[in-house]
Amino acid sequence: MPIHIARRLIDSASRIILGKDHALRLALACVLARGHLLIEDIPGVGKTTLAHVLARLLGLQFQRIQFTSDMLPADIVGVSIYDQRDGAFRFHPGPVFAQLVLADEINRATPKAQSALLEAMEERQISAEGQTWPLPQPFFVIATQNPTEQIGTFPLPESQLDRFLMRLSLGYPDRAAERALLAGEDRRDLIAHLPAELAPGELDALFAAARAIHAGPRLLDYIQALLAESREGAAFSLGMSPRAGLGLLAAARAWALLAGRDHVLPEDVQAVLPAVAGHRLRAADDAPQPPEALARRLIEAVPLP
Repeated sequence: MPIHIARRLIDSASRIILGKDHALRLALACVLARGHLLIEDIPGVGKTTLAHVLARLLGLQFQRIQFTSDMLPADIVGVSIYDQRDGAFRFHPGPVFAQLVLADEINRATPKAQSALLEAMEERQISAEGQTWPLPQPFFVIATQNPTEQIGTFPLPESQLDRFLMRLSLGYPDRAAERALLAGEDRRDLIAHLPAELAPGELDALFAAARAIHAGPRLLDYIQALLAESREGAAFSLGMSPRAGLGLLAAARAWALLAGRDHVLPEDVQAVLPAVAGHRLRAADDAPQPPEALARRLIEAVPLP
């Protein structure tokens, strides 16, 4: 049963990422919804570890790209090199050719390098040297970024932020989880011995199960009301796009699957809304607010069906 597979994944991940069950569930829901994930937080709280854990548990081919200020697009997508034996240029794929790509500290790179991921994230392919190459399937990007007030960061533009289905923040662990970290084994050693939890085909079964979760007409009315309020409400100056609406529905279906249900409830939409909408909304007064506060204002403005 897909729900047993999903619970097995969460249980295994929670043994590595301590005290972050809600964030783990959101990250897994993002994957089941076939979306990309952005993790924004200070260095050292487990952003990279979370990406490694998901790749190992899901049995996905993994590549890590460390973004820096001198990175070029070719460092991501690949480059053509002249082959003297053939007398022709041969394309050498870059690290983006993997099933799960960790774009580490993505906002350390310039916008030119950041934009190299746009086509890959949207079309699951890359174009270079006048040709197009499909990427391995399934394909996910998990990007980490440092807070924009830190030195040497280039904020992601709205067009690229919108490619990420969810944005999460892990935060500091609680005292019990941190004590377990201090007293336990090194997380890198644990990840190295972490077996894949999915057999071939099981991930595809989870994708299909998430897509099959029922969303009734009244639930769709509720999502449309949330979208309309984000665009027309007096509290917001920037609302959610149609892509965001599709992502919200897909994420709510995945959340319902993880809860063991075959239909979406409004509570599922509300559970994923901060992660899906927080990086897409902008308050009318342009004052920076946490994603949870923006989502709460949106939820309070729209009555439940």
